[in-house]
Amino acid sequence: MPPPLPLAGITVVSLEQAVAAPFATRQLADLGARVIKVERPDGGDFARRYDTTVRGQASYFVWLNRSKESLTLDLKSERGRQILEELLAGADVFVQNLAPGAADRLGLGAERLQERHPRLIPCTVSGYGTDGPWADRKAYDLLMQCQTGLLQLTGTEDEAVRVGISVADIAGGMYAYSGILAALFTRATTGRAPTVEVSLFDALAEWMSQPAYYTRYGGIQPPRVGARHATVAPYGPFTASDGKDVLLSVQNEREWAALCGQFLGRPELTDDPRFATGSDRVAHREALDALISVRFCQLGSEEAMKLLDRAGIANAGVNSVHEFLAHPVLTERGRWQDIRVPGTSEPVQALLPPAALSGVVPRMDPVPEAGEHTGAILAELGHGPDDIARLRAEGVCG
Repeated sequence: MPPPLPLAGITVVSLEQAVAAPFATRQLADLGARVIKVERPDGGDFARRYDTTVRGQASYFVWLNRSKESLTLDLKSERGRQILEELLAGADVFVQNLAPGAADRLGLGAERLQERHPRLIPCTVSGYGTDGPWADRKAYDLLMQCQTGLLQLTGTEDEAVRVGISVADIAGGMYAYSGILAALFTRATTGRAPTVEVSLFDALAEWMSQPAYYTRYGGIQPPRVGARHATVAPYGPFTASDGKDVLLSVQNEREWAALCGQFLGRPELTDDPRFATGSDRVAHREALDALISVRFCQLGSEEAMKLLDRAGIANAGVNSVHEFLAHPVLTERGRWQDIRVPGTSEPVQALLPPAALSGVVPRMDPVPEAGEHTGAILAELGHGPDDIARLRAEGVCG
């Protein structure tokens, strides 16, 4: 038998929706934690209805909610809140990313929770923090990209463009996940159960640190330069003669000399004063990119990448999502695994978690239907069949 997963025996109760908190708790589930997702009886997490592209299920929801149990509860009802309290009495972690102020109104703020359950680790995922001037504002991913300045760094000179994934939500979910792991370790070693709070704004602000330093101490923010790197050159895509874009990156003077001599066939450019240092190359980016583009026009993409490989220059074809799905680094390493989703017997493919722990096979269990585990969880809490039927009839649970 395989050894138990690292978080086996840990119970997480989550009042979660959308992306950030579900991403944190799914990663806990990957490592063996029991995650009980508390959803509204009238349809559950609204992310279930974002789209219907994955065998009738939403792509966000399938990504974020495998290996969880779903319990539907009406927390506006006294009975619903009582059942939640019963759950929390045996839980290790409570995660919530409700609207501003909602947890406090339900008596689920971190301080009040720990008064009732001293060993419980409460984790709050908010937009702008639970204090300060913006604590009551709603927060979504694209709003965070705007407020942190990220949108002004992404796109072309003429147009700002959102990052194509939910980067603020992902950042928030990752910090919630790592914060919970640190809190569990602290509780195990000291007996103290710290609270965890993560705001989407703070998470993305951390990821904005390099352009923030560049702007604060350089006096200007990095320009929007499309797919090129704003502060390193050459670092961006070039179009080969067959129409395929190939991105290359030069990170140091050795690579710059190799690019000039072995790829461009112009070793004299190595000491050209326009390109002698990294800062010089950024300052004269347009002239430099024009020289490299001429060489790419003479080569097909495969030939160009082989020459770059030979010269020790990092490079990659600019893939479509279809090409990513078939990438040999995923397929040949068995990174795609089948999971089940509601409403169909056909499996869907999901990626294994990025962090591989030796001797540990991560959990890849089904994505739950809304309320799928309600009866079983209520029975565990000591509610008999008649009581469960009554709770369903009263609309307390689904």
